[in-house]
Amino acid sequence: MKKISIAFTIVIILVLSTAGAVLAITNGQPDGDNHPYVGLLVFDYAPGAPGWRCSGALISPSVVLTAGHCTDGAVAARVWFYEDVTYDAVPFPLYPFGGPGSGAVEGTPYTNPKYLSDENPFGGGNGLPAFSYRDVGVVVLNEPVYMDEYAELPEAGLVDTLMNKTDVDLVGYGVQDQAQIPGNLLPQPPPYYRWTGLRVRLYAPSKMVSGNFVFSAEYMRLSLNPGGGSGGTCFGDSGGPDLLGGTDTVLAVNSYVTNINCSGVGYSSRVDIPEVLDWIYGFMP
Repeated sequence: MKKISIAFTIVIILVLSTAGAVLAITNGQPDGDNHPYVGLLVFDYAPGAPGWRCSGALISPSVVLTAGHCTDGAVAARVWFYEDVTYDAVPFPLYPFGGPGSGAVEGTPYTNPKYLSDENPFGGGNGLPAFSYRDVGVVVLNEPVYMDEYAELPEAGLVDTLMNKTDVDLVGYGVQDQAQIPGNLLPQPPPYYRWTGLRVRLYAPSKMVSGNFVFSAEYMRLSLNPGGGSGGTCFGDSGGPDLLGGTDTVLAVNSYVTNINCSGVGYSSRVDIPEVLDWIYGFMP
């Protein structure tokens, strides 16, 4: 995890929990070719030093939209758009970090300038949601990736027009299960080594939970309730798109969950905020 003090709240790479099986996109299913523009990202914290992974959506041939806490502190990134990024044919040490022959496309990460800035209206610090204000980032690819379809940016203010329980499609490459390891046998320091699983793009339906709440000007709140039929997000799904149900329109990017079991509700940073849209469009041709 990149920010140890808030790791358990961020939907990013490895984390602990109690024993039991959980899908990455919880209550999810293999996505196949339904959302080919969603990719798996690996970020370097120093040249040649991979540090963490996230999900993201290709919004133009050269720009991947993801979360700010994924791009923050990274000096380089690479992305794969395969449904299954297990690199069976790629020798170590390229697996699982990319390089020639791995199918990865290299790029440069950029973080929204207001992420963790002094302009944070929630007061800064590590509390919720202070640490994730304007949690939006992009990766500008070194070479274009051409597809038949791309994720689409929303019109400004679209989320404000949506009703409670609007359908939202979740797509990402998060961890898939929790290893059955007693807590006293986990590598130290806890809680970062129990989540595991293949890197497979998964999809699940979810629903927006009330568009009017205390932080709704910046975030979407989503149901993460597999028992109730909704899918959810888990660690490694950070930055993945929250799509308006049945469309390619990105409403928000996965930002954080409120418990280590990836259940209940999750929060995503809205990208339909005019200032955020302007910043993203600044990277597009």
